[in-house]
Formats: sequence, C-alpha cells, structure tokens
Amino acid sequence: MAGAYLSVFKGRGMEFDEVRPYVPGDDVRAIDCNVTARTGEPHIKRFVEERELTVMLLVDVSASQDFGSGRRSKLEAAVELSALLAMSAVENGDKVGMLLFHGGADRYIPPRKGGKHALRIVREVLSRGEATPVGLTARRSVLELPRMVRRWWAKLVDKTTAPDARRSTSIAAALEFCRQVLPRRSVLFLISDFLDDGYLKVLQHANRKHDIVAALITDPREAAMPPTGLVTLVDAESGATRLVDTRSTTFRDELARTALLRETTLRDQLRSTGMDLVVFDASGSMVDPLLRFFRERERRLRR
Repeated sequence: MAGAYLSVFKGRGMEFDEVRPYVPGDDVRAIDCNVTARTGEPHIKRFVEERELTVMLLVDVSASQDFGSGRRSKLEAAVELSALLAMSAVENGDKVGMLLFHGGADRYIPPRKGGKHALRIVREVLSRGEATPVGLTARRSVLELPRMVRRWWAKLVDKTTAPDARRSTSIAAALEFCRQVLPRRSVLFLISDFLDDGYLKVLQHANRKHDIVAALITDPREAAMPPTGLVTLVDAESGATRLVDTRSTTFRDELARTALLRETTLRDQLRSTGMDLVVFDASGSMVDPLLRFFRERERRLRR
C-alpha cells in the first residue's frame, strides 16, 4: 500500500529553495527579473522537488454515514480507509492531518509526521468526535492555528455545537475550513457519502490549489433492498419519513436508478474539474479499490 501511494503522490510538485547568481548553463527561464533588476546582475530562482507532502483527511461524520446493512457502516468504512491512508502517509515521511466534519467542522488535527501522530488520527476518527464535539482537543489544536484564523474558528464552533449540527452534512464548510488552515498545496482525501448539495463551486475552487481525491462511501442497500414488504424509511439527517413497499417493482427501479444517477452525476462533475473519484462499498474491501486507484493514476502520470 505504501509503495503504491509513494509512486502516485511523491515528487508531484516543486518548492522554492533559493535565489542565487546566474551561472552559465542555468536555465534562462529561471531568471528572477525583480532581483536581477535590483542588483544589476542576473539571478535565478532555484526550486527543488518536494520531498514531503501534506496529506489531509476530510472525514464526513454526519448522521447519514451511520447507515450500514452489512458488516460495517459507511462511517466504519471511512474509519478503515482513513487509517490506511494515514499509515501510508507517515510511512513515506509525509505530514498527515484530519478534519472530521458534519454540518460544519467537528474536530481538527493539524498535519504532523510520525507513527504516534497517525495513531492519534485513527483514535480520533474512531471516536467520531462525539464525546467532546468541538471540545478540548479541537480547542487545543486551534491554538496552533495562525492568529487570523482563530476568530473565524470561534464563529464556526458556535455553529457546529447547535443541536442538529451532527445530523447534517456540509462539504462546503469543510473545504472552506481547509482553505483557512492549509496555506500550501496539499493532498486532500474527501471521504463522504456525498449526500449534500451546493458544494460544487467551492470544490472546484479548492481543487485549483490542492490535489483532491473524492472517496465515495456507498452501501449496497442504497441501490437494492430485499423485498420484505412495507418499510418505513427515515432520513437520518432531516428526520423525514417515507412508507414504501419494497416488493414494488416501481420502488425498486426508482431506488436503483437514483443510486446510479447519484454516482454518475458526481463522477461527471468531478471529471469536469480534473478530480479523481474512488468508489468504496462499505460492505467490501477498502484496500482493493484504493490499490486500483493508485495503479490507474500511476498509469495516467506515465503517459
């Protein structure tokens, strides 16, 4: 897993190293016009390949993620996927951080290196931030943020501690938070069931700065239900209910059509902005789809 991750993300960018006098053989395209004009002698900007990435895991912990018809819920699948990504990142010497989100930011862990830090991320995502939502851990991490961000965070805390905040999903709020706290280009894994609206423009804007990979967590019962008869379905986020007959061909066709449309629409939207989408079945393996994605992306990079 770590080897596949390395081949896909390492060496994807360049970072500034120094400005130095031009010497014969240097690439003239690297000449820094401002320094050259100021000193009267040609100088170049020198860049080196990035050896260290910042990986941010954006994990949706809203109420809809609690659904699961198999051996794990969508949230438990997101936990397992987050653990795989966190351990792969630290094994390659990269920084990794995490943001749990629902209707707003729930818990933020700033990016750092090291196995202990990765284990902390795994523990936090396992707890889902329910014990102390936007509590002491989150507040301590805020102290590590730039001063200009702290007021914005304080307003966000007021919003996310509202009674129904945990029930809803706001991908846009999560991306806006990352815009505030990640000044440099990072790799963002957005792990969610994407049962949300109104985030596409924010996502497109964020993708101009960051390398975003969308991880869609699905459950097989969202596309097909057993014909057990009359069932009351409850929307975990809005609380709305609907009585359906699962034996009805019309209902079953509608369910399958809606699930397919949701995935194809999301895929088309992301493709139009150059983003990758990886689909994970909560009842299946997290490793296999991730490895397939890494291999496919590596092939694209080699073209």
